[in-house]
Amino acid sequence: MKTELIKKENRNILQTYKRHHLIVDKAEGVHIYDVEGNEYLDFLSGIAVNVLGHSHRKIIQAVEKQMSRYTHLSNYFYQDAQIEFAEKLIDISGYDKVFLANSGTEAMEGAIKLVRRWGNQNGKKEIIAFTGGFHGRTYGALSLMDKPHYKDMMGPFLNNMKVIEYNNIEALRANINENTAALLFEFIQGEGGIRPADRDWSNEIFRLRDEFGFKVIADEIQAGSGRSGRFFSFEHYNLRPDVVTLAKGIGGGLPLGCLLVDENLSDVFERGMHGTTFGGNALACVAGSVVIEELENGIMENAENVGNYLERRLLEIQKEFPDKVLEVRGMGLIRGLLLSFDAARLVSALLERRVVTNSASGYVLRILPPLIITESDVDVFIVALRYCLSDMKI
Repeated sequence: MKTELIKKENRNILQTYKRHHLIVDKAEGVHIYDVEGNEYLDFLSGIAVNVLGHSHRKIIQAVEKQMSRYTHLSNYFYQDAQIEFAEKLIDISGYDKVFLANSGTEAMEGAIKLVRRWGNQNGKKEIIAFTGGFHGRTYGALSLMDKPHYKDMMGPFLNNMKVIEYNNIEALRANINENTAALLFEFIQGEGGIRPADRDWSNEIFRLRDEFGFKVIADEIQAGSGRSGRFFSFEHYNLRPDVVTLAKGIGGGLPLGCLLVDENLSDVFERGMHGTTFGGNALACVAGSVVIEELENGIMENAENVGNYLERRLLEIQKEFPDKVLEVRGMGLIRGLLLSFDAARLVSALLERRVVTNSASGYVLRILPPLIITESDVDVFIVALRYCLSDMKI
């Protein structure tokens, strides 16, 4: 069965993913089960998606209830599922308005369109992003990234876009001017290797914003939704961006993206100027409402507390294997280990020990567990990690 299913996948699906050679039967809580009955500890959570774990009872109940009413109408109708989710999101975020989309990429495209229209209204053309950033796979996002693997032979890209060095204050000062419409960045880079923004650098961005009058877009698609121990990772910096993109974890496993704006940008789009067929789907919105309710009901606090425990245990590992683990990065339950060897090797070794992780930026082990994990789950992970590192040759 396993071999035949893999053959069918190869035959029928474009080969754009490097998949693990296991076939999933079901997933519950913090565990994944393959068709052979093996149990895996999930420390990737669908790449930061399943913040409440797998098969969460309240999400299932909310989606089943909504399905019995309807699954999809269109955005020509008022829908209580959308409106109630939007109200919860505005309350927890403090922003003025939200546009509901299907994914992080779609939220990012909306953000780019928004600041470009605002920029054209105010005589500003250029959008600046930073090395190591990852913002999606569409042309707007690719135009604001420096990753050749995602861009080779796919140009030309959008004009008036620039990528400069992350965490470099002098690069900021040299490139920002009156023509700058917006800066886009992750306060904790995900694909870029779980790299937090330097505080002095991020403070300088906002000082320059006050001087030159551009807008700041925060990409919170991976680090948001409570993963850092706060709803947005930028809350650790006491800074407030003008625009925020959110996705992944906010849907609790269903496709949901959000573009949040402050009041001074809430009327940039006019009716009919931007839209989506499936964005704000009722099923995704009721799941998103459950996510916010659970985050406010102790899950975000758990992410902070267990995240601190995970950091302590990872620092122990670094001390034990200083030639292999060079740095412990991140906040809450978005963590990374900078390694002295290709992280894909450790990902494979951990999978053999029935632990699911991921690599980022080549040499970083990316650790993104569900926010419901316990210290006992961390201990299981550390045992497997120690075993793999002990056995790893460099």
